Amino acid sequence: MNDLATLARLIENLIRFGTIAEVQMKPPRVRVKTGELTTDWLPWLAPRAGADKEWDPPTVNEQVLLLSTSGQLGNGVALTGLYSDNNPANGDRADLHRRTYRDGAVIEYDSIAHHLRAVLPANGTTDLISLGGIHIVGPITHEGDYTQTGNQNITGTVTASVDVVAANISLVKHPHGDVMSGNAKTGAPE
Repeated sequence: MNDLATLARLIENLIRFGTIAEVQMKPPRVRVKTGELTTDWLPWLAPRAGADKEWDPPTVNEQVLLLSTSGQLGNGVALTGLYSDNNPANGDRADLHRRTYRDGAVIEYDSIAHHLRAVLPANGTTDLISLGGIHIVGPITHEGDYTQTGNQNITGTVTASVDVVAANISLVKHPHGDVMSGNAKTGAPE
């Protein structure tokens, strides 16, 4: 190749910075704006795309590194995950792994505090499906109502601060028949 201008352009196009201009889901492709140019539809780099797969499409205006084989932009691949002024980092410590979603949900693990935290936006829901069972070791604190379908077996003491109701019968307020009024007490349960 004797054309120095063409050679310079190809070298310049090997690695370029750009931003996502458009995102297409099927097939997964993006168009990248780099300088005054906007590429045709190109694949983006996913963390995994084999037997194990990860789906996490880039978003418009996300900064990328455009890698183009032989300097041909049509052969490019968008390498996502570059922080920018428009999309700054969502953490500032080496011991924190945090994922922030566009609706405000956050999942993070702090390896110094040994703390896993997941916070969903208002009215967010969670499904955990494990037909083989779930095993939890450690104390559990639950706030809010609790509904269970199925049987429950308990080894240990059940403590209720207000009442226990079974088949609409209150443990605290249920009446006993054939008992004399006054200080008399019923016998022990049989």
